[in-house]
Amino acid sequence: MSVLTDEPVAADASALIETDILIIGAGPSGLYGAYCAGFRGLSVAVMDVLPQLGGQISAMYPEKPIFDIAGFTSVRGRDLVDNLVAQAEEHGTRYLLGHRAVELSYDAEGLPVVRSDQGQTVRAGAVVITGGVGTFTPRPLPAGEDFLGRGQVYFVPDPAAHAGHDVVVVGGGDSAFDWAALLAPLARSVRLVHRTARFRAHRASVEKVQALGIELITDCEVSGLTGAARLEEVEIRHRVTKDARRLPAQTVVAALGFVADLGPLRQWGLTLQARRIAVDSRMATNLPRVFAAGDITAYPGKVRLISVGFGEAATAVNNAATVIDPEAALFPGHSTEKEN
Repeated sequence: MSVLTDEPVAADASALIETDILIIGAGPSGLYGAYCAGFRGLSVAVMDVLPQLGGQISAMYPEKPIFDIAGFTSVRGRDLVDNLVAQAEEHGTRYLLGHRAVELSYDAEGLPVVRSDQGQTVRAGAVVITGGVGTFTPRPLPAGEDFLGRGQVYFVPDPAAHAGHDVVVVGGGDSAFDWAALLAPLARSVRLVHRTARFRAHRASVEKVQALGIELITDCEVSGLTGAARLEEVEIRHRVTKDARRLPAQTVVAALGFVADLGPLRQWGLTLQARRIAVDSRMATNLPRVFAAGDITAYPGKVRLISVGFGEAATAVNNAATVIDPEAALFPGHSTEKEN
């Protein structure tokens, strides 16, 4: 694995990377697309703005069980990503992590050239965009920004880091309830605070948290965080009575959702439909040699599931292969026909 995050390469001729396929987005669809490219002997590079592989799964719910992956009654997010990475690396995949794709151009031969915000330039035979919902930014906790990195977090990639803590989770969606349930066995205490008595989370998630004995504090908002070097206490205030209550806390998880944005991709000239990239049945976009797959795509009848993204990634990569080499067969052959 080649991770170019720690020492970004300068934007000059020596920084040019050439590859058959550049995949933009290192989530499940992108990782499976890397495997599909490698399986048929194509070189592949994967670029992602996040510092780790796995996309939203790694950033938001690595410990959450996922139930819609074919062949698995349930698989933990972290395990799914680990297996996809291992599969992609069987054929050699180059990773450019911490790199946001910012510019697309075409060289004299009509090949796409992508430049990252770190100055990395990649020339590819084809580009496959698998950026999920695009760049996602957590909605801030207004009272807690001063404690980011000092007790306030948006994601919980390592639950053990909060063992023995008094934890306050803020939010009423699935992520908030997932974090609360995940941390309950490790933390000294867990409380969930939400601004209303109605939750967006799935009923089963709410019932699971209630069964764990986690205190649900409703109709309240976090009005202040206090502490010296690190977070020590959280103040919450009732939205109607304005009564205040102070809770001990060494960790506050702000699970208030996120804002998704296609970012620089909007300037590439792609045909967009409601913040998604329009594709045809080959997963081709309106731009030459540019394909897309996964949640970022739009077409009639689209179903946004990880399992669907896998099929789209395979379709995109194999159609891209025929653009790179018009003599190549669209069907790559069955994996069982390949020698180990």
